[in-house]
Amino acid sequence: MKEALSVLCLVLLVSVIEAAVTKPKFGDFIECLRYRTSPENPITDAISIADNTTTFLSSYLSYTKNKRYSSPNFKKLLAIVAAKHVSHVQATVVCAKTNSIQLRIRSGGHDLEGLSYRSSVPFVILDMFNLRSITVDVSSKKAWVQAGATLGELYVKINEASQTLAFPAGVCPTVGVGGHISGGGYGNLMRKFGITVDHVIDAQLIDVNGKLLNRATMGEDLFWAIRGGGGASFGVILSWKINLVEVPKILTVFKVNKTLEQGGTDVLYKWQLVATKFPDDLFMRAWPQIVNGTERGERTIAVVFYAQFLGPADKLMAIMNQRLPELGLKREDCHEMSWFNTTLFWADYPVGTPKSVLLDRPTNPGFFKSKSDYVKTPIPKEGLEKLWETMFKFNNIVWMQFNAYGGVMDRIPTTATAFPHRKGNMFKVQYSTTWLDANATETSLSMMKELYEVAEPYVSSNPREAFFNYRDIDIGSNPSSETDVDEAKIYGYKYFLGNLKRLMQVKAKCDPENFFKNEQSIPPVRVM
Repeated sequence: MKEALSVLCLVLLVSVIEAAVTKPKFGDFIECLRYRTSPENPITDAISIADNTTTFLSSYLSYTKNKRYSSPNFKKLLAIVAAKHVSHVQATVVCAKTNSIQLRIRSGGHDLEGLSYRSSVPFVILDMFNLRSITVDVSSKKAWVQAGATLGELYVKINEASQTLAFPAGVCPTVGVGGHISGGGYGNLMRKFGITVDHVIDAQLIDVNGKLLNRATMGEDLFWAIRGGGGASFGVILSWKINLVEVPKILTVFKVNKTLEQGGTDVLYKWQLVATKFPDDLFMRAWPQIVNGTERGERTIAVVFYAQFLGPADKLMAIMNQRLPELGLKREDCHEMSWFNTTLFWADYPVGTPKSVLLDRPTNPGFFKSKSDYVKTPIPKEGLEKLWETMFKFNNIVWMQFNAYGGVMDRIPTTATAFPHRKGNMFKVQYSTTWLDANATETSLSMMKELYEVAEPYVSSNPREAFFNYRDIDIGSNPSSETDVDEAKIYGYKYFLGNLKRLMQVKAKCDPENFFKNEQSIPPVRVM
């Protein structure tokens, strides 16, 4: 009884001390923000103090994409600063650092583990969504895009300026540009042009001292690190300067399903053998998912094959008939359209949807969990069947995406940018499950771990590689408050392979006191 009482007293004492430390510090933080910004660009309207009001909850939830984290931790979250000017970003960094308040930086809110908007120590969210300007220069085939813009907004702007320019980024239009690019975001132009970071030629970043840096002033090491190493370990990404790529006026897309009963396993096995050897102009994703069967109450797996070809349908048909006749592709499955219209197709909008839909910023989060893998050798048919058996155990929606590598991805050196997953990969896998009821969370997370375990014999090993933008806390993490180097090497090596060493050195140089940190950040280590 005495022991229990003393523990309770200790807990209360810690809470009191924490509150005593936080509240004055927070008051100083708010004063600091006002002092460090000008009346021409007032910050007052950008600040939302954390309280249980509808206004604050709306601000928090508007960019909270994973419903698992839809309840803010009011004991730790102090405020949201929705920056409207560069000076707001600079002030937030300096004032948070001065007052020992942790900073979480949120562009689109698509961090799959919510690390851009949650922490277990006193913290402030820096929301970037207001900083979303985009300027496209057709003559130089370049664009500047701010971190708070979405991919959909970027695609619309490019389309308004040109019918034959594009950017090789992802297919989800609501993803924020800041995090997508800094983590090595990719899309269906990957085999032809590489990924986002391969086309970044300059950047603006606010460093730990609140200074606005560009490529010239940050230096090549830091510029290298933020292209694939994630921005949040090094500073606040403000904007990117990107090279746009030339695409033909007509592209062809198709979407064809093969259920298990239609030989889906055999077609998928053959896909593994040919997808990385297709011409660079052709990208083909295989997407096994649970669907309803032909009989009532029956479930099966359909492998959905999505493809995009930089050219006309007849040429695509010839390639498919020669390389993957098992798919049984018909001419009527193929749709010719502009690159911009392919962005609507991949986002699953019906033909004829107005392009303005890509400007929407919907706030309808769901419960979900994702994981990732890289595959170096074909998964045998019995391996695929074991994966199907595990998927059938899920009570909710579950799918895997196989994204084919090869093409130019085999020709870009591993060390060209901080993103290391290049030659030697056949495809990248994303596992994902979604559910509607909070009570299903524990079971769903457990099932994802089981699916991941079943896949282990068929994927990369030593380390088992992972994609940073498909954030997965299961592969290793630190507490919010500190970055243990040994633990950081566990997740860091899976995400960044041999590039981790240079990333740690860059971190030690630009943020030696480790202000910019989260549960999976890069530690500042001077490697001899």
